[in-house]
Amino acid sequence: MAGPDVQRDEMRTSTRDLGELRERLRAWLAGRLPGATGVRVSPPSRPSANGLSSETLFFTAAWSDGDGEHEVDCVARMAPAAEAVPVFPRYDMVEQFEVMRLARERAGVPAPRALWSEPDPEPLGSPFFVMERVSGDVPPDVPPYTFEGWLLDASPADRARLQERTVELLARLHGAPAGPAFPRQGPPGGSALRRHVEEQKAYYAWAHAARPVPILEDAFAWLEDHWPATPSPDVISWGDARIGNIMYRDFVPVAVLDWEMASVGPREIDIAWMIFLHRFFQDVTTFMGLPGLPDFMTREDVCAQYRSFSGHEPRDMEFYEMYAALRHGIIMARVWQRRIHFGEQPMPDDPNDLVMHRATIESMLSGRYWSRPGGPAPPRRGPRGRAPRRQRR
Repeated sequence: MAGPDVQRDEMRTSTRDLGELRERLRAWLAGRLPGATGVRVSPPSRPSANGLSSETLFFTAAWSDGDGEHEVDCVARMAPAAEAVPVFPRYDMVEQFEVMRLARERAGVPAPRALWSEPDPEPLGSPFFVMERVSGDVPPDVPPYTFEGWLLDASPADRARLQERTVELLARLHGAPAGPAFPRQGPPGGSALRRHVEEQKAYYAWAHAARPVPILEDAFAWLEDHWPATPSPDVISWGDARIGNIMYRDFVPVAVLDWEMASVGPREIDIAWMIFLHRFFQDVTTFMGLPGLPDFMTREDVCAQYRSFSGHEPRDMEFYEMYAALRHGIIMARVWQRRIHFGEQPMPDDPNDLVMHRATIESMLSGRYWSRPGGPAPPRRGPRGRAPRRQRR
């Protein structure tokens, strides 16, 4: 697999001082709790195994008021500072706060309890929100859960329960009404899928205008050539639907995290993202000579389970898996740019090597990724490995 090496060292995501943040958090919280006395904030910490976009802080808040003594374990999600090379161009923390609340109330999804939202950047240096911290296990990204850890060591029956309950949760989210108040629906008329893809094109231009990544541009062209004839109806789309954004207890979801990519769109955006993100980690694991979890989160199993929970048959999955690989490529290439900025990684000679799963996208472009014994032959390769364009459906 081409691209930067998978490393165990912690990726830098912030330039802010934790001691200073503690004092500013305490002062802010005191202002949000009228009549409270003895407001205290424990020394904050940052996660090391997950979370490469927003800045995340763990802390415990304590205070006294007329109702007695209070102590709450909290998580603050902050928009990153400009000098920290943000992954995304836009961090609407108020919107994330509202999406999380609506998902909990409308779909019964176990999103953490939303506590406070602060749109003013003055208190901490950027907008943020605070939610209640839930205890449980999260499949780690660094090192990947396919390398080692509780999920890899679990019994096949426990892993099967985790997968089934996760797909059930996604189907439940998609079954909830978005309603006119749901954020990021865009103007009436037009296709939510088209709007979603156009937003990704704008994101790519923002993230990589200084050094274009040809393989990602080829993937955009492939999408146009393979556009679904009739996309599925629009639903609430989590946007970052993967097990690394879920906290589990006894292999059952107890908290759904990271709502910054939420929008409205076809169900398959989330289904394919969930399938592809596991395949991404599994491919890295195979490349490193480790067994991983090759029979976990397969397309066949996930789609069959989703159909049984929702009654919806996922369709056009090749299109949506390519879209997932493309979206992930834009994000990860931006993350590697941040590592380069902080001196953690050298700039590659070939910009395509900024995409860790370059080989996967190349195999998708050629058709090899989806080829099966006895199935159709892969399409003929066009310029830069792209299959020749066909008439758009």
